[in-house]
Formats: sequence, structure tokens, C-alpha cells
Amino acid sequence: MEKKELKKYAIVGFTWLFVVAGMVGIAIWQGMHTFLFAWVLNFLLMTAVLSYTETFQPPLQSSYFTLKRWEAGGEIYRRFGVDGFRKLLVWIGWEKLTKATNPVKKNRAALQKLEYQTRQSEFGHLLIFFIVAIFGLLVALLYGIRDSFWLFFLNILLNGYPIAVQRYNRPRLQRLLSIATTSA
Repeated sequence: MEKKELKKYAIVGFTWLFVVAGMVGIAIWQGMHTFLFAWVLNFLLMTAVLSYTETFQPPLQSSYFTLKRWEAGGEIYRRFGVDGFRKLLVWIGWEKLTKATNPVKKNRAALQKLEYQTRQSEFGHLLIFFIVAIFGLLVALLYGIRDSFWLFFLNILLNGYPIAVQRYNRPRLQRLLSIATTSA
């Protein structure tokens, strides 16, 4: 393994070590059934997954990322309130922040990058969703359903809805890319 590749593994490895230490520290300090633990767990996991996806840029070509027939038009996502969640993101300034760090240009390469980023974001939130769900089930078994509320609530808010937003937005980007291909 060459030095550059080893450095990538070291960065991701140390990030994950920091995340695990942080999770253990918060769990010992506050307990796994608290809002603080649920909040910090989500953001620590976001840091860990982002370090992996940004460092290694996995291709994310699975058929999972392909639009399914029942998703066509995005009606299912609108019924679950994705439009409201998108408005919330604008209201809290998330859209402005992401556009400042990743401005959208009007060319094919920029659209391809944006489409990839939807898969990257969805992959990260999906992975975090399952990890937090496992913690939620563990807390429900150890402390009872009521004490797992924050884990499940924040999991839906911080991971479930972002997954839905990416699945709602990706077909539009893919249509734009297909139009750019046919007109080129």
C-alpha cells in the first residue's frame, strides 16, 4: 500500500476512533436515553460517514439508488411532508450553507457532481439511520420504549427525511442530465 493510500486509511481510522470515544464518553456522562446522547450520536456519526465518503469517494452505483416505480413523481415523499422539511432546511439556513460550500454551476459536470452528492448524502444518512436505530432498539430493551424516544425521533428527523429529500431530488437531476446529454 502506498503512502498516500495509507494516509487516507489513517485519517478515516482516527476519525472513527474519535467518534467511538465521543459516543462512549457521552453515554457514560449523560446516559444513552437522553436527548444529548441522541443529538451528539447523530452528528458524530455524520462526521465519521462524511470522512469515509469524502476520503474514498465510493462509486455508489447500486441499483438501490435507481428510482423505483412507486417513487415516480415524488408523490409518496410529498405525502410524508418532504416539501415541509425542505422549507425547514431553507428557514434554518441549511440550503444557503450548502450552496455556499458547493455552488451549483450550470454545466454537465456540475450536474453530475450534484447527482453523485445526492447518492453520497443518501448513503451516509441511510448508514447512520440503521446505526441509530440499533441504538434505539438497545435503549428500548434496556430502559424501555419511552427512554428511546429521542433516538427514534431524531433519527427520523435527521436521517429519514434527508434520505427522502435525496430520493425526491435525484430524479430531477437525472432528467436534467438526460436533457443535457440529448441536446449535446
